Amino acid sequence: MTAVLSPPSGAPKTAKAPVRPLVSAAPLAPPVLSVGLPLRFVITGLLSLFTGVVGLVLRPDLLATYHYNQYIIALTHLFTLGWITSIIMGAMYQLVPAALETKLYSEKLAKWQFVGHLIGLVGMVWMFWIWNVKLVGHFGSIMAIGMGMFLYNIFRTLKTIPRWNVIAFGIASALFWLTLTMLAGLYVAAAKCWTFSPFDTVAQMHAHAHLGGVGFFVMMIVGVSYKLVPMFALTELQSERRARWSIALINVGLAGLLVTLLLASPWKLAFAALAVSGLALYGWEMLAMLRARKRRHLDWGLRYFLTAISLLAPLSVLAVVLCWPGLPLTVFTGQLENVYGFLALIGVVTLAILGMLYKIVPFLVWYHSYSRQIGRSKVPALADLCSTSLQAVTYWMFVVALAAVSVATALSHEAGVKWSCALLAACMATFAVNIGKILIHFVRPKMEPLVLPSPLKGNA
Repeated sequence: MTAVLSPPSGAPKTAKAPVRPLVSAAPLAPPVLSVGLPLRFVITGLLSLFTGVVGLVLRPDLLATYHYNQYIIALTHLFTLGWITSIIMGAMYQLVPAALETKLYSEKLAKWQFVGHLIGLVGMVWMFWIWNVKLVGHFGSIMAIGMGMFLYNIFRTLKTIPRWNVIAFGIASALFWLTLTMLAGLYVAAAKCWTFSPFDTVAQMHAHAHLGGVGFFVMMIVGVSYKLVPMFALTELQSERRARWSIALINVGLAGLLVTLLLASPWKLAFAALAVSGLALYGWEMLAMLRARKRRHLDWGLRYFLTAISLLAPLSVLAVVLCWPGLPLTVFTGQLENVYGFLALIGVVTLAILGMLYKIVPFLVWYHSYSRQIGRSKVPALADLCSTSLQAVTYWMFVVALAAVSVATALSHEAGVKWSCALLAACMATFAVNIGKILIHFVRPKMEPLVLPSPLKGNA
């Protein structure tokens, strides 16, 4: 589908103004809310990501040693709540109405939710760092109120969709797991203060992490990609039945995994395998859609995203290994848990988000700055807002850094973690420069006078 924006009613009538087709912008419907709202979440997320990576450069021992300490918990929440959740929330406010052909329930509620999210985020991360668990609970409650606003807004939006499909099913599943993640987090904080939990502390933390990591993050990627990949690769869903089964198996597997993790049951391997089988069906459907695509060339944004979901394969193997009954907790297996968490949050989820940001941010900025100037001025094409070369450099730097950090973490090599995280920080800086090039157009649009063909020359 090619979206063509007609000239405004005030355009000159002496000659037909040329209309530029916006092929790249076609997949996303025009925003139904101000672009400033999702951009607030995006900027908050990017600042959190860069701060977290710099923190790992300054404290490489956090990855080179076992993960259960206050500092790695603080940085983990900076990545999960500050980076990933901020980006997903901002993107959902924009993409859910577009993907499901409906309207966001309340933009005003979303703005208030951002305030609560920001206050809760800063407070929680700082209180984790100084290990004041009681205040973690207080700021966590503020964060929970913000999340409640977000969930209410999205659920009211989902109620208006014309028909429920596999995409809506995936998004609703992710939001269900987000709700449980929030409640589990508050429970863990309360249990830390009053020590009344019947479950092992580390088991609680692992269950909480899987609720958010698999239930919310991975499920959101799975659900949304059934819409975004067909749009950006010019293809279509090949088997809705296979797609539905993939989401159902992940849901059932995760539900069983949570119970067995808390009870330290050997059945956790069976439920992990069930969730992995759902991811295998997801990968099968992705491959089927890509084989049927009409757009043979894959741009860098889509390459980022597809590379991210391909990392689900080694991540699944690692999950099965760590769930193996009777696996002893040694220095090496403890470090494998660190690799598992890092590969999930920074490898799969972060790389997927970076790829989608190269789709979402240019469109938001282009629509805000140039959509009303079609037919009046010469405006840049969507692809001209950022640098393709920087996209390629960022991609390869990220892949190398991810591999280096994973190996150094597994080997407990502190210097290796430090320098590979420094490379990751340089990669994030390169990405920030490219995003900055896009945002310049938001502040200072670059337009040239439109040269129209002369009617006299045409008659001659």
